[in-house]
Parts: sequence; C-alpha cells; structure tokens
Amino acid sequence: MSAMSKAIFAAIFAFSAIGLSGHSASAAYPDRPIRLIVSFPAGGSSDAMARIVQPGLEKELGQPVVVENRPGAGGMIAIDMIAKAAPDGYTIGLGGAGALGTNLGLQTMPYDPRKDVAPVTGIASSPFILAASASFRGKSLRDIIAMAKESGQTIAIGHGGNGTLMHLTAEMLNQMAGTKISLVPYKGIAPVVNDLLGGHIALGIVDPPSAFTAIEADKVATIAITSTSRYPQLPNIPTFAESGLPGFESTGWFGIVAPGGTPADVIGKLNAAFVKVLRDPAVAKQIRALGSEPMPMTPTEFSKFIDKEITKWGAVVKASVQKPN
Repeated sequence: MSAMSKAIFAAIFAFSAIGLSGHSASAAYPDRPIRLIVSFPAGGSSDAMARIVQPGLEKELGQPVVVENRPGAGGMIAIDMIAKAAPDGYTIGLGGAGALGTNLGLQTMPYDPRKDVAPVTGIASSPFILAASASFRGKSLRDIIAMAKESGQTIAIGHGGNGTLMHLTAEMLNQMAGTKISLVPYKGIAPVVNDLLGGHIALGIVDPPSAFTAIEADKVATIAITSTSRYPQLPNIPTFAESGLPGFESTGWFGIVAPGGTPADVIGKLNAAFVKVLRDPAVAKQIRALGSEPMPMTPTEFSKFIDKEITKWGAVVKASVQKPN
C-alpha cells in the first residue's frame, strides 16, 4: 500500500471513529446529571413548576436533575446562558413568555429565541383576568368599551409593569377595541390587586393566583378572562372573545429549551420525559393548584408557538401609542 493510500485509509478510519463515538455518546444520553436553569428566583411559580416536574424527570431520565435559579433581566440572563451552553443536553432551561417571546419586540437581546435555543416543550400556561374594583359601575367588557368611547370619560387599567405581558395585554385591548384607556404601570400584580381592593383604580390586569381570594370573597369584580376557553377554576368569567373581541388571547407561559444545535435525538429524549411527567395526573394537579394549566408539546409545536408569540406581540408593540419600555 502506498503512503498516499495509507493516509487516505487513516483519514477515513478517523472520520468513521468520530462519527461512531458521536453516535454512541448521543445514544447513551444522559449518563450524568442535568442542570435545569430556571430564569426566575426560588419561591416563585416558575421555580415551583420546575420542582414539581423534577422527581418525575429524574425517574424517566435515570439521572439527577439539578434545579439552578438564575434570575434577572426578565429571564434573559438564564436563557442567554442556555444559548451559550454546550449543545449536549446537559444544560437546559425553563424560561417564560418574556425571555422567549415578547422581549424580542421590546429591546435588543443577546440571543434570538428563534435561532439560538432549541425548543423542547411547553410546561404550563396561565391566563390573565380583566378585573374591576367592586365600586366600578361597568359590569362587562362591552360596558367598559362603551364607557371608554364616551367623551369626557377617564378610565385606567393597572398592570404589572411596563413591557410585561400584562401591559401588552392591556395595550392589545386598546388596539382591538379602538379605545384609549390609560395604562398605569405597577411593580408587579399584587399592588394592582391591592389598589382594586381599595378602589384606587377602576380596572386591572391580574392573574388568577394573585386575585383568587379577592374574587372568591366578591371584593373584586371579574370582567373577562384572556384565554380562548373559560378557566376551570373560575368558570363564570367569560372570555374576551365571548365578550365582543373575537380572536383576543393572551396567556403567560413557561417552557423548556436547550442550546441551539442540540442533537435531535437528545431533544427527543428530553421531550418524551417532560411530556410523560406533565401528563401524570398528580403532576397536573399540582400545576393547576398554582393557577396554571400543563401545556405539553412536541418540539415542533413549541417552536411554532414561540414564533407565533414573537410575531403577535411584536405587532402589538409596533402599533402601540403608549410605548412599552
């Protein structure tokens, strides 16, 4: 065999060995602990969801799943870590609607959620409620829209902060209803609920867990819910679509992503594990107790969902008069 033939043979052998070793490593996944980086602080609903699914994931994957909280910048710090991590499936993240959906239309981001991360599955979603103080005379969404269009009428909606999904939800209401209701930012949802209770603001965009006690005690009135169907725990609240704004939908949501470029079979194993856990009735019950609904998806479904959210909220921001910041 000539020297050149030997060199060619050696190169082919080396290439084959690399391919085989890569296949073997992927097939053996996972063979060590997995980091699940959560983009919010310990103690919050997203952290609780991660810890609810953690035991089932460890059982399905046969490895420890270590939950690590990396809050900050609306969840973007954690997702940026995922985008820059090795694409081997051993570092994955739980992110929310802001870091994966709405923020791209609001600001310059260090990553593109459509390109730099690999969607695995949705985890859970939760609608918002348009609530009113008990003294507010409007009893339906149609009432509010009519009042807002009357000359001399001043109505305000409190929301959880500029640039939040609650803010964009209120802005979308103005756009779809053709109203100019004032949008008032608060530092979170709890202060909105407190001001509704005190009658200091007429309307607020809140979430079910924050307002449930006040709603059950009839201290806060409910106008409409932002999901496409009625909320099982509060079935008497009509949807926005039922109340005269067909197509209106807004939900807070969380999902799992891996670094972009993670092998498809690894994504498939992660997806199968998460979906099986999310479909466990005991796990679903715990997630619903947090005011959310499990949202297991295929990677393709979750990818399309993220893209749809980016497009929808980007359009709302672009058309906004009261610019989020």
